[in-house]
Amino acid sequence: MPQTPMISIVDDDESVRTATEGLIRSLGYRARTFASAEEFLGSDQLAATACLITDVQMPGLSGLDLQDRLIEHGCDMPVIFVTALPEEAIRMRALGAGAAGFFRKPFDEESLVECVGRVVTAKEGLFPQL
Repeated sequence: MPQTPMISIVDDDESVRTATEGLIRSLGYRARTFASAEEFLGSDQLAATACLITDVQMPGLSGLDLQDRLIEHGCDMPVIFVTALPEEAIRMRALGAGAAGFFRKPFDEESLVECVGRVVTAKEGLFPQL
């Protein structure tokens, strides 16, 4: 029996992490939260993560830096960005590097839910043993 997909959430704002985690869990997914990109990269959750939701601007490594690191290490994990700074250049960079979604805070929950569902469904189709 396939394991329930894990969604990892990286955001330096605890209230955003908590709210997003609650939303993801309400959909039936497992969720783990991380206060920084460095914390996520140093965790044992990379291989278990079916989808990553990350803030763009954070102290230390930004969400874009995190995406770059994952790509450099050959990790094709789908990344969904949320940001309070929806600059078009940042959006284009993230999407150009393969981001699965890009949402402005406060994000529309229905749009994020749809994006996560699409990503997880596609990933399960590729990797049914998740």
